[in-house]
Amino acid sequence: MSKETSRLAENLAAAIEDNNDPETVRAGAPAYLLMIDGLIHGAPEDQGLLRAGAGIYSAYANVFITSPQRQQRLTETAISYAGRALCVQHGHLCQPQQIPFKTFQQHLQHTSQESVANLYTLGASWSGWIQARNTDWEAIAQLPYVKALLQRVVELDESHRQGGAHLYLGALNALLPPAMGGKPEVSRKHFERAITLSQGRNLMAKVMFAQRYARLVFNQSLHDRLLREVLDSTPTSKGYTLMNTLAQQQARKLLEESDEYF
Repeated sequence: MSKETSRLAENLAAAIEDNNDPETVRAGAPAYLLMIDGLIHGAPEDQGLLRAGAGIYSAYANVFITSPQRQQRLTETAISYAGRALCVQHGHLCQPQQIPFKTFQQHLQHTSQESVANLYTLGASWSGWIQARNTDWEAIAQLPYVKALLQRVVELDESHRQGGAHLYLGALNALLPPAMGGKPEVSRKHFERAITLSQGRNLMAKVMFAQRYARLVFNQSLHDRLLREVLDSTPTSKGYTLMNTLAQQQARKLLEESDEYF
């Protein structure tokens, strides 16, 4: 029964990823949130369900919700589910936000390839949690934890989610200009690796590369080239259709602003 329930959650998540109409997903996602809550209530230690819950809560909050208060509530649920999934697998990593950073780093070294899915989900959810609190310096101070999680994913299996950890690391290393501690060239390498590992199918990787890196270093030619490649691509791709559709919408807007920005 637990396997069938997890498979149901995975199939629903896949259906959302392959949907080409963001408005349908926006309207229908709340029902899925309630359903996944119910499934987790019945199987509170099912790692697959917890990961699915974390993923949909985080994505819905950061893509479709504009209210800061709602974003914070939803991302709190996401990070809670993700943390619980990792806790089931690694008891010493329960309540990760309460663990001193050096101890957290040491615990991560005891994780293995079997931990990758849970590590990635927590890193992605934690990133969304911080994004929803981007004016809170106490939240921003937790970024090293997110980087450590995602770097561990890269060490164990960089191909997980077609290089998803590289995509997040690309964005995180481009948050600040070099004078303030940013690492744009490290960011560029991560973005390029994410594009390679997804075989170019993840169009959002190119959008983020343009928005986070090319704008940071004022490289308009790279910025415009990446965005035109996104707009010239077919968005339909298994596992990426919804994200690619959103990426094209964002690419169009960024390209329209290009001359004004640069």
